[in-house]
Amino acid sequence: MKQYKFILSGGGTGGHIYPAVAIANELKSRYPDAAFLFVGAEDKMEMQKVPQAGYAIKGLWIAGLQRKLTLQNAMFPLKLMSSLWKSRKIIKEFKPDVVIGTGGFASGPLLQMANMLGVPTLIQEQNSFPGITNKLLSKKANKICVAYENLERFFPKEKMILTGNPVRQDLIAIDDKRAEAIEYFKLDPNKKTLLILGGSLGARRMNQLIEKELKKIQDQKVQLIWQCGKLYFEEYKQYHSENVQVLSFIERMDLVYAAADIIISRAGASSVSELCIVGKPVIFIPSPNVAEDHQTKNAKAIVDKKGAILLRETQLDAEFSLVFEALLKDSEKQKQLSENIKELALPEATKQIADEVVKLIRHK
Repeated sequence: MKQYKFILSGGGTGGHIYPAVAIANELKSRYPDAAFLFVGAEDKMEMQKVPQAGYAIKGLWIAGLQRKLTLQNAMFPLKLMSSLWKSRKIIKEFKPDVVIGTGGFASGPLLQMANMLGVPTLIQEQNSFPGITNKLLSKKANKICVAYENLERFFPKEKMILTGNPVRQDLIAIDDKRAEAIEYFKLDPNKKTLLILGGSLGARRMNQLIEKELKKIQDQKVQLIWQCGKLYFEEYKQYHSENVQVLSFIERMDLVYAAADIIISRAGASSVSELCIVGKPVIFIPSPNVAEDHQTKNAKAIVDKKGAILLRETQLDAEFSLVFEALLKDSEKQKQLSENIKELALPEATKQIADEVVKLIRHK
């Protein structure tokens, strides 16, 4: 049997890297002899995370455009030409059967060159509002796997398939892990547990909010698991106590989700998809500092179906305390949010995306 070869590109954030690794793992389980190569942006986190997952990666000299006039923007045409040339060289040497892009700076030149060379391409779009790179790439892509409905205004309808976002498979059955989670995090089983997720790097405004509201939350007899992010850990570790666990990073996401009664989270695409599967009451606080305000749009897609609560950063000072306390006291509301968000889950995403990749091999 022919040895299949796949190039994957996704990076800049965990939200782009994790789906690419999940797709690679699924393809590897089907084709153990297949060859895999990742392509990322030099100096971005994929250059560490992908090798940790067991895959080879090559870096491109590419970065995104800034919103103001900078030297980096002046260098962009040169970086783009360099990345296109290197992408061509990588594709010619590796000879992939399919090239898969999950977003991030490097996926643009790589998939553009794959399209030019006639290699089948698949885009996996995580967000409810696509970025400019995927909008441009969609014109030539063979297949576009999306996580949200109603994206016809951005992508050719005939190329789209609704799959959802790849999520960690260990999240599928967290209900059975509650007792293990309580023990792992040394929690009081008689207290409600609030989980705060600001992302692996952290979220300044969310950390400031929790710092300000900490005493009020604890007065409600609530214990906290507070992922403040590695950028802010030194600043907030002073609040670590018996009832407040301040963590820079959480290794066992399955257990932390199992332990949580209420979750406060950013609304990155991967987080939203995970939270749908987890099925706990969620308050989304989207980051306003992302392209096209896509986190707010991600959260609204859930909130519009009564699956979560949305608070914008501008509302936090006036409304957070009231909203949180009302949710904490309303067990019926908690149950309703849990049931509604779980109905939006698409747990078979990784397998469905791999199915589409396999179809592209067969149509070559």
